[in-house]
Amino acid sequence: MKVICPNCPNVFDLPDERFPAGKKIAFPCPACKGTIDLDLRPKTARDSAGFSEKKKKDHLAGEALKKKILRNVMDLPPMPQTIFKARDIMADKKSDFKELADLFETDQAIATKILKIANSPYYGLSGKVSSIKHASLVLGHKALGELIIMGGTAGLLENKLEGYGMDAGELWKHSLAVAFGSRIIANMKEPALANDAFTAGLIHDSGKLILDQYITERWELFEELMDNGQHTFLDAEKKILKLDHSEVASEVCKTWRIPEPLTVAIKYHHYPSRSNGVKLAYIVHLADAIAMMTGLGLGIDGTFYQMDDKTMEILDFQEEDVNDIMGKVLEAVQKIID
Repeated sequence: MKVICPNCPNVFDLPDERFPAGKKIAFPCPACKGTIDLDLRPKTARDSAGFSEKKKKDHLAGEALKKKILRNVMDLPPMPQTIFKARDIMADKKSDFKELADLFETDQAIATKILKIANSPYYGLSGKVSSIKHASLVLGHKALGELIIMGGTAGLLENKLEGYGMDAGELWKHSLAVAFGSRIIANMKEPALANDAFTAGLIHDSGKLILDQYITERWELFEELMDNGQHTFLDAEKKILKLDHSEVASEVCKTWRIPEPLTVAIKYHHYPSRSNGVKLAYIVHLADAIAMMTGLGLGIDGTFYQMDDKTMEILDFQEEDVNDIMGKVLEAVQKIID
């Protein structure tokens, strides 16, 4: 029997009697020591096994699949309780920074991330912030709130997303870009929404963390649907999975106890005109489009991004405003990740 090693160019002529008939076997290549797999089962048995394997991968479809996805939202790691407690402390006018510092002593993982971001070039304090208390004193209340939400979500948003074609860290970059863009836009048009805009921008794509495995399992269906150029990635999510990532993100927000105004904005960040006039939805939508233009964390779905026709008009934005924000977003993200 001629056996070709898939790991090196060698071909071996080995006696048939050395192989057990009707079985799958694996053995090391005599030359490169790489693994050679052989399937010695009859063709009908192989075909049957292949069909069975495909059936396993296909899983569910339609409403049954939608229900399973929604159930799996609960499997996503929860927003750390430290973040909620920190938010409550910061909202209490009687609290002090020492109480906040004491809280983070119980969650060193988040404290470490907060200090890393605090010492990034973005805040201009590289290597100078040694503790949460110190960060609160030198950066102030508003910046500390920003640091806490970034520190709490960084670990979740740094994962690789195979279905979306995003390497580890790419979703984090894109999320930062949308967060900074959303805050800049809000400060220009609706200053009262600036803090909410930053948070909504940071977690707007959290639904991708849930949908990624389902997209990977059904990638051939996604390719087939998008090949003719008539459907966006978002269309494909909706048609194949019965949910798109913005809808799933709104469910994630509920489990993370995110306030309703932010949840609504996140749910409609691709279709702000369906939000019943929620200005925050338009802000995050425009920031998302700008982030796509920068190329930061651009996944497969970003290639066919469609911006709502009325967004620029509703936010009273001009093209030169967009170009200016792009530059600021690129600079901010680069300083955070350096």
